[in-house]
Amino acid sequence: MDSLELPSLNAHKISHFNLQKEQSTRLLSTVHHFSSSMQPPSLKLSPTYRAQRARRCVIQMQAGNEDFELKQMRDMAAAKKRWDALIREGKVKILTPREAGYAIQLSNKPLLDVRPSVERKKAWVKASTWIPIFEADDNFDAGTVARKVSNFVMGGWWSGMPSLSYDKQFLSKVGEKFPKDADLIVACQRGLRSLAACELLNNAGYKNLFWLQGGLEAAEEEDFISEGPQPLKFAGIGGVSEFLGWTDQQRAASAKEGWGYRLLFSARLVGVFLVADALFIGAQQVGRYIQDIRSH
Repeated sequence: MDSLELPSLNAHKISHFNLQKEQSTRLLSTVHHFSSSMQPPSLKLSPTYRAQRARRCVIQMQAGNEDFELKQMRDMAAAKKRWDALIREGKVKILTPREAGYAIQLSNKPLLDVRPSVERKKAWVKASTWIPIFEADDNFDAGTVARKVSNFVMGGWWSGMPSLSYDKQFLSKVGEKFPKDADLIVACQRGLRSLAACELLNNAGYKNLFWLQGGLEAAEEEDFISEGPQPLKFAGIGGVSEFLGWTDQQRAASAKEGWGYRLLFSARLVGVFLVADALFIGAQQVGRYIQDIRSH
């Protein structure tokens, strides 16, 4: 595992990589610094002083986020070089979704699905083996809560992807299902986490690895026999973007389905604006009511 420095999965990135531990520590230390440096409630701070202090806190958090993003970019670039080398050296072979479908149906090759449960439960390839390499955090310690908050703020609310963490039992779980000489087609939703899984499996001694290029999202309906409540292409979308129909998959579907499909999401968008407008007006009325009470 030491040889593989997996980049963090971020919700609004193509691979939804999880936030690294030092980012959570940085966020916690920033919040702790801000709260510990505040004056006691008995002291009345001027609005200007409070605004300056809040501005300094925001600047510190933005600087921390920029440092994290730079590190994430460096980690991703390093991982891409390693993955390119695996493919170039023939240690991992590429299969298109159609080729993978033929290999499963005609040669009975197993497909290893490494997606998290949030994607798997929406759609999956029939008879595939599910062993997620990353899974949603279910702990509620300080570090995990900070990662969840950061993930939500940095795009999780839009994509619907929760904060993910590496499953340390991934290799042992694969070892229980498949021998080292097995032909394995490794797949995720978009193709990046499956490459990370291929690197881990190659380092663990698996030599007959096939990577599903573009992931299950690149598959057409006829490529695989799929199961689940949604098409494979839609398994990776969620959050506000899915609700409003603002994903590439939904736009492609609306082009095929016609105006009825578009009107559904247009109505949702209008509803969001109406609710936001009502909340804004309500907040203004509450503000005026409070001002009237204070003035009397």
